[in-house]
Amino acid sequence: MSPRQPDFTEAVKHLKRADPKLAVLIERVGPCTRVIPHHFSIFYSLMRSITYQQLAGKAASTIFGRVEMACAGGKRPTPAQVMATSDEALRAAGLSRNKLAAIRDLAAKTLDGTVPDLKTIHRLSDEEVIERLIEVRGIGRWTAEMLLMFRLGRPDVLPCDDYGVRKGAQLTYKLRKLPDKKRLTKLAEPWRPYRSVGSWYMWRALDIKTVED
Repeated sequence: MSPRQPDFTEAVKHLKRADPKLAVLIERVGPCTRVIPHHFSIFYSLMRSITYQQLAGKAASTIFGRVEMACAGGKRPTPAQVMATSDEALRAAGLSRNKLAAIRDLAAKTLDGTVPDLKTIHRLSDEEVIERLIEVRGIGRWTAEMLLMFRLGRPDVLPCDDYGVRKGAQLTYKLRKLPDKKRLTKLAEPWRPYRSVGSWYMWRALDIKTVED
């Protein structure tokens, strides 16, 4: 099953009307092409995020593939399969001790219901989801916000601690320094209720600058 491409037409129209400077960036970038991988479980999405933390994409992908093989023969592991896999096998796959502990905690908290399943998570607000997820070792607010945006497709998430969003805002609004949380929140106020899409365009602003350099 391929990732689903949502329709961001109304969001983009709103952003262009609400924010002239963002409208200029949108004209340069074009339509929002963010996809939502609806076939990933919450557990699998978070397990993948933990594995990928602080690693280059290719190395992380290789390690995660080995973890999948160790736990589930190359398929997407379940929490029970992770718990049944030995520390030795997971360490041999390339997980650090900290990531191994985090993934075990994730599996345990998924099994006990701390990490909500899809049916439950759709009934929770963004902040309620974040509060539940940050109880897991190795998952902070940023990781929870990425899940809200890129797995659940929540429309109004503003990841204030994300460097790319902050740098993109600095470039878009021609600020002398990176905006702090208070400044970024104020800049993004006109984007509501589509701050997730506005944030996506901040990342693209950084991409454009990198290409031009």
